[in-house]
Amino acid sequence: MKWYERSSSKTTKFELLHPAGISMIIGTYFHTIDDKNRLSLPSKFRKEMGKRVVVTPGLDSCLFVFTATEWERISERLSGNDASMFKADNRSLNRYLLGMAVEIEVDAAGRMLIPEHLRERAKLQSKVVFVGVRDRVEIWEEEAWQRYAREVEGKADELAESYGRAGMI
Repeated sequence: MKWYERSSSKTTKFELLHPAGISMIIGTYFHTIDDKNRLSLPSKFRKEMGKRVVVTPGLDSCLFVFTATEWERISERLSGNDASMFKADNRSLNRYLLGMAVEIEVDAAGRMLIPEHLRERAKLQSKVVFVGVRDRVEIWEEEAWQRYAREVEGKADELAESYGRAGMI
C-alpha cells in the first residue's frame, strides 16, 4: 500500500490506495430501502464505486458490490486458465457469482435498484447495512449483520492469533 496525494483547487489530502489505484472502501453505514425498493449508496462510497456497479450474491448471506473495474478482475480470475470448466467446484462458483450478477446504474442521487432475486437472496427488507471491505461493498440485512458482527467480535482475538501464526499479519 502506498499513500497518494489527491489535490483539488481548495485542498490537498492524502488517501491510502490499493494496488488497483482506487481508495480503499472501508466503513459501516446503516440505511433503509425506500418505497421503490432502491438503496442509497453511502456518499463515502459513491466516488469510489462510480456510476455503474456490479452486484452479485456474496458469502455469509450478503450481497457483494464491485466497481466495474474490480468486477472485471474478479471475473477474469474466476474464469481464467486455473479455473477449469471441467472442475465441478469451479463451475458451481462461476454459476453462483457470475450467473447471478447484475450490472446496476447508480443514479445522480446515489440510489440503485437491487433486483428482486438478489434482495431475496440476502433477505433484504427495509433496514440494511453497507460494509466497506477494501475492494468491495457488502450489503447485509441489518439483523443478520448484527449477529455476524457479534460472532466475529467474540472470536477476534483467536482470528488475529491464527493470522499471526500463519504470517499473514
